[in-house]
Amino acid sequence: MKIGFNLLLWTTHFEEKEFPILEKLKATGYDGAELPIFDTSNPDHFKKMGQALKDNGLESTAVGVCPDQEHSFISPEASHRQGAIDHMKKVLECGHNAGIENFCGPFYQMLGNFTGEPPTDTERAHAAEGHRVIADFAQEAGIRLTVESLNRFEAHFLNTLDQASAYVKQVNHPNFHTMYDTFHANIEEKDPLGVIEPNLDVIKHVHISANDRGTPGKDHTPIKETIAIFKKNGYDNWFTIEAFGRALPALAAATCVWRDFFPNPEEVYEFGYSYIRDAWDQA
Repeated sequence: MKIGFNLLLWTTHFEEKEFPILEKLKATGYDGAELPIFDTSNPDHFKKMGQALKDNGLESTAVGVCPDQEHSFISPEASHRQGAIDHMKKVLECGHNAGIENFCGPFYQMLGNFTGEPPTDTERAHAAEGHRVIADFAQEAGIRLTVESLNRFEAHFLNTLDQASAYVKQVNHPNFHTMYDTFHANIEEKDPLGVIEPNLDVIKHVHISANDRGTPGKDHTPIKETIAIFKKNGYDNWFTIEAFGRALPALAAATCVWRDFFPNPEEVYEFGYSYIRDAWDQA
C-alpha cells in the first residue's frame, strides 16, 4: 500500500515555485504525489517535475480530464473523438516524462456536459473504441489507466462502480482499469462499502476524499471501513488524498467549492496522512 496526495489542492499546473510542497509531503511520510496534467503544451516541462519528485524520494501518479466537447470520447462527432485520442496521447507523453505509474480521472467526457439521457450503447461503443487505442499507447509508456466514475452532477457516462466495472470489461484491455473514490461513492452508491469487494478485480487506484472535499477523517465518509475492506482483500496500490479549496478560482468553481473546508492545507495533508496510516495499521 502506498499513500499519495493530489496536487490539485494547490495548482492545476505544477511548476518550480511549488517544489517545496514536495519536501513537505515527503517529510510528512507520503510515498508519492499525484500530478494534474491539464496543460500539455510543453511536454518537456514534465521532465522537470519528474526529476523534482525523484529528488524528494517520491513516486508519482497523475490525473486529467477531457477539456471540452471537441476532445470527448463520447461525442457523436468522429473528429471530436479523434481529438480526445490526440489529447490523451499528449497527456500520456507528459506523464511518461514525469515518470508516472498510473493515470486516473474521468477521461471520457467534458465535465458538466449532459445529454439529458443515460449513457447510450453508441456512446459506450465510441468511448471503448478510443480507450482501447489509448490503453495501448499508455501500456507502451509504462502507465496504467484507471478511469473514474463521477457523481451525476459532473458527468452522466459513468456514475457508479458497477457501471465503471461493466465498462472496463467492455473495453477489455489488460491496461484499462477503474478506481474507487470515497467522495463520489458517498453520493452515488446505495452501499458505498458493499460495492467494493464485488469489483476488486478492476479497481487499481483509490481516491480518499471527504464528503465535503475537505480533510479526510473530519467528515462522515466511512474511510476507515473502506481502507479495512481493501486491506482485507490484499489491495496493494495507492490511497491518494484528493481535496479541494478556494485557492484556485477556476477549479473551485468547477468543483463547486464555495466555502473553506479546512483552516489550512497543512491540516489536510498532515491529518489526512495520519488518518490513512492509522486506519491501515488498525485494520
